Amino acid sequence: MKKMMLGAMTLLVAATSCNKTANPEQLFSEEAMEYIKTVPYDVNRTALYSAEDLYAGYDPAKPETFDSCYDTKVYQHFIATGKQAKDVEESLARTLHDHGIHVALDEFFKEHNSRLCIGIMGGHALLRTDPMYKKVVQLSKRLTEEGFIMLSGGGPGAMEATHLGAWLAGRTDAEVDDAVEMLTVAPSFKDEGWLASSFEVMKKYPRQGDYVSLGIPTYLYGHEPSAPFATHIAKFFENSIREDLILTVAFGGIIYTPGSAGTMQEIFQDAVQNHYESFGFASPMIFLGTEFWTKEMPVYPFLQQLVDMGKYKNLQLTLTDDFDVVADELNKFKNSAPKE
Repeated sequence: MKKMMLGAMTLLVAATSCNKTANPEQLFSEEAMEYIKTVPYDVNRTALYSAEDLYAGYDPAKPETFDSCYDTKVYQHFIATGKQAKDVEESLARTLHDHGIHVALDEFFKEHNSRLCIGIMGGHALLRTDPMYKKVVQLSKRLTEEGFIMLSGGGPGAMEATHLGAWLAGRTDAEVDDAVEMLTVAPSFKDEGWLASSFEVMKKYPRQGDYVSLGIPTYLYGHEPSAPFATHIAKFFENSIREDLILTVAFGGIIYTPGSAGTMQEIFQDAVQNHYESFGFASPMIFLGTEFWTKEMPVYPFLQQLVDMGKYKNLQLTLTDDFDVVADELNKFKNSAPKE
């Protein structure tokens, strides 16, 4: 199976390195091209998704239409053909799709300063009724209004709160309160009405100005709906690439809200990138929630101890419950960037 995937990757890399604009029909076998025509996703896609793209065919007033919308069809196909593709043709199709999403991300960052991209990481299971959910919404809204581009893994929970905050940038506190209250009819992404309530909020409170946010979800976790509040969605099949990419493009820093195993993985992956200054610099690692990160999940004192011992270098660690401290750290780092 790994050989199949590597074979598809090798073919794609070789082909695109020779001709980045080549038509797949000129590069691959007739059998492969016939298969590619049957998949429910566009292997030639070179634009990021929007909520309208992913949920094409979905009507919030008719919950049953979720089962036949674009995103559901693609996820069903993904499961049917194997989370790790069973056939080289499917592996090739997915690789072509993900390559197109990479191209689209490159275009996104030609328009938007990557040093302003801030990631918020946290649990997918965070309920809309949890006080932390609203805190993330408020923080994301504030940072968006200060000129930052908010980024998340594009799913529910803390990720959704990130994009809701960015979506509501420019709105009043009363409007934010109302929007969050509207969503409490379906606290969990597992609840009926979770997606419909999102579209209701978007309809009542259209996006203001040119504020944007970037979600990077994956079909590996396709049972978790992608947050429709993200204005730009880079949805990948290959989760390992996607996981690394989330941390990589958050050049402006990452805020860690309470989470579990996935958030732990992201913390230490990010620490490695910063330790080695993989991209020429180390960006802030901000832990929001003093009690959680020192008692319930004592990662912060562990990291600080490793820094003190010299095991980790270049880490810019901050532990706080204060939004002002978060904003100050991010702006300080932003302002330290060399002038182009």
